[in-house]
Amino acid sequence: MTQTLNQPPDAEPPRDWKQAARRGFAMRCPHCGEGEMFHAYLKVSEACPKCGEELHHQRADDAPPYVTIFIVGHVVAAMLMVADGHYPELPMWIHMVVWPLVATLMSLWLLPRIKGALIGYQWALRMHGFHPEEREAATMPAQ
Repeated sequence: MTQTLNQPPDAEPPRDWKQAARRGFAMRCPHCGEGEMFHAYLKVSEACPKCGEELHHQRADDAPPYVTIFIVGHVVAAMLMVADGHYPELPMWIHMVVWPLVATLMSLWLLPRIKGALIGYQWALRMHGFHPEEREAATMPAQ
């Protein structure tokens, strides 16, 4: 087993964060890529139904909505400006119907995927209880 700098010889091998984020974006388990990550729209399963990897440690909190708003806002604003530049004669009511609908649909589609990617990233970096030593410390009773 090769050892990287600043890593003890008995350390676990690094996880591929790009692959884990891609699997999370697909709303699959970051470990096996097969099991469903969510059992409802945004409710993360306690563990992967295929490989048993525990997922309840995740701490996505407010990051997925912020990232979703950032992406959707930039995409919809750009689309609005392009549409207005190419078709300046469009009535205002069309803009008032189309752009909120596009923003809502994009947000609803992106939000669980971004949350899954963030959870996959946390899993790959062993953050928030995804590291075995943290799990043992969290389950030990206080003395």
